[in-house]
Amino acid sequence: MPVFEHVHISVYQKSKVGNYYCGDSYYYTETDDYFLAVVADGLGSGEVAKESSQAVVDTIKEYPEASGNDLMQRLNQALIGKRGVVLGILRLDYHAKTYTYTSIGNIGLMTIDHQTLKKRNIPISGYLGVYPRKMKEMREELEEGTMFAIFSDGVHARELSHVLFQLDDVHDITDQFYQMMVEKRDDDTTLVVLKYLPNRGR
Repeated sequence: MPVFEHVHISVYQKSKVGNYYCGDSYYYTETDDYFLAVVADGLGSGEVAKESSQAVVDTIKEYPEASGNDLMQRLNQALIGKRGVVLGILRLDYHAKTYTYTSIGNIGLMTIDHQTLKKRNIPISGYLGVYPRKMKEMREELEEGTMFAIFSDGVHARELSHVLFQLDDVHDITDQFYQMMVEKRDDDTTLVVLKYLPNRGR
């Protein structure tokens, strides 16, 4: 994993049982101004789902500061001739000390602050395709020590709640989640865990 100045991050990903390709894609990056993390889940499974989710991630990677209608138009264009996706985009704004989560469909977000208070984003129904769709956006204050988990539908929230409350290090969380994933899952699984620790690095 790359070393970032303000964020510790760890990722677990596994394809649906019987599939070589995972239909989920993810991406993250840091600048002096923000940290960006994306999880996209292509509809269906296998290679065709991967093609769709990767197209969305590649578009956001190319235009990381796009938002609103501009982002929607670019993503719609990227999905022409492909299946749809569900999508979650987390952005930590270092200067404003806020985070925003923009989503459509069932990509989950869970946050744990330094007092171990949990918040879970309630997904909205639908998916992103070649036509504009309304995306949900939430904005909250960003505090040091806050932990975020972004996850596709292969992750069961009750399992994640248990892991997040027990452990403090992002790598320990994904390692323990790996141990819990010995059972075969009927969905592609992606779990991105990050912790905001400004100016601490690793």
